[in-house]
Amino acid sequence: MELATLTELNAERAARRPVIVVTDIRSGEQRLVKAAEIAADPLADALSKQLRMGKSGAIEVDGKKLFLNVHAPTAKLVIVGAVHISQALAPLARSLGYDVTVIDPRTAFASAERFPDVPLVAEWPEVALPPLNVDAYTAFVAVTHDPKIDDPALLHAFARGCFYIGALGSRKTHGKRAERLKAQGASEADIAKIHAPIGLSIGAVSPSEIAVAIMAEITATLRLPKASAS
Repeated sequence: MELATLTELNAERAARRPVIVVTDIRSGEQRLVKAAEIAADPLADALSKQLRMGKSGAIEVDGKKLFLNVHAPTAKLVIVGAVHISQALAPLARSLGYDVTVIDPRTAFASAERFPDVPLVAEWPEVALPPLNVDAYTAFVAVTHDPKIDDPALLHAFARGCFYIGALGSRKTHGKRAERLKAQGASEADIAKIHAPIGLSIGAVSPSEIAVAIMAEITATLRLPKASAS
């Protein structure tokens, strides 16, 4: 790899922006495609598919064999609320390779005994969230049922462009939440980003089942084309 390409690649990775290196297997020629450039690239469909899957692979186009080396950031999961669902969700997400952080200012809930080996931040969202560098490769879940905690957290998620935003509660609860958030400056487009009721509709009842439904919805949002995941 040429030094200029390597330098550019490292800069994109350091900024947690996905990038794909396209290599002509026969000639060895390489070019770097940034995520923002994929839509206009001649290989847009193939590049988009490999990026969604988060996997590198070989393709053949017009008789040329190409290798698409995908460099995608490790996905994060921020869970606001150290509740029973979170106790099931955190280890499940970690098993799928997510960097997980649990936030809850209520120290009776955010304890190491309840969340072994999971980073905990026992602070209010306004304090806890900025250092986490929430971004477009972050899934964001709010499950406290407490507007004082969930609402500012959701506003932060809107501003940071998280790829998934979910919030616990019934449709009636979500309607009230939407009105509160709009009163605090959220747009209709922001509200539409919230998956609520949270998780895929699989008849989940227990905290563990709800965690599976949430993680399945997060996975679908990350991996499937937008039209299929919505």
